[in-house]
Amino acid sequence: MTKKQEVATKDKPKSLIVRVADRYGVEERQLLTTLKATAFSQGKGKPEPTNEQMMALLVVADQYKLNPFTKEIYAFPAKGKGIIPVVSVDGWIRIINEHPEYDGVEFQYSLDMREMPDAECEAHDWVECTMYRKDRSHPTVLREYIDEVYRAPFKDKQTGYISKGPWQSHPKRFHRHKTLIQCARVAFGFAGIYDQDEGERIVEAQNVEVEFVPEAVVEKPTQEVVEVIFFADSDFNESLPEYAELIQSGDHTAESLINMVESSGVQFDEDQVAKLKSYEGETIENT
Repeated sequence: MTKKQEVATKDKPKSLIVRVADRYGVEERQLLTTLKATAFSQGKGKPEPTNEQMMALLVVADQYKLNPFTKEIYAFPAKGKGIIPVVSVDGWIRIINEHPEYDGVEFQYSLDMREMPDAECEAHDWVECTMYRKDRSHPTVLREYIDEVYRAPFKDKQTGYISKGPWQSHPKRFHRHKTLIQCARVAFGFAGIYDQDEGERIVEAQNVEVEFVPEAVVEKPTQEVVEVIFFADSDFNESLPEYAELIQSGDHTAESLINMVESSGVQFDEDQVAKLKSYEGETIENT
């Protein structure tokens, strides 16, 4: 190898898999295999996650610098070939604290208490989160009400068995977690990731079976309203060199990369799509 080739090799950015493997000291060939066994919450009899699903998870994990081996981020398989990226409370707390503009948080609690169905103790009627940014003159203030965020225990349709969870044993704590996460979304524009509660609700909605329609309720079919979360320009620009490399190296076409990233729940706008497609036909010079 010539000196010029050595310099070009050193300057060439590492691929996503190599970068993630190096970060955690894992062999590249074992990375996807290990994550398939640990980072996806698969039920019995479910098919093994695909490489495309794992790549989609790694893109999100790398974007937010979350560790999939410590369950800071994991995923539920979505309908089709997509994924639902789920970030644990510890993961949310870390990306909030590591944001360069983060400047502290405060909580306020209602004096009125409410006992939700099957909960083991009362919870505050509402929790309010105030989050500060160094580059903003006004803080972000968000209030969440317990009756809107409380998650009822799971009830097995066949046995009738009720399985209680953390919302039943620690409703005040999980109400605070939910408020913190939602406030951080507004304050910092975190997109394409969900907390566990949201991930489970999405999975349940995808698999819901309508058993009956009350006779008293007769409604005309309405068009489903889908909330679209677009890729923030700052996050897109940060990830653009990596996306360009995947397209220029031939690992992905622009279309396949777009589909992979959008399966995580975030969507490119027209300008971002055009930018990605502009890299097709280009190649990475190795000389």
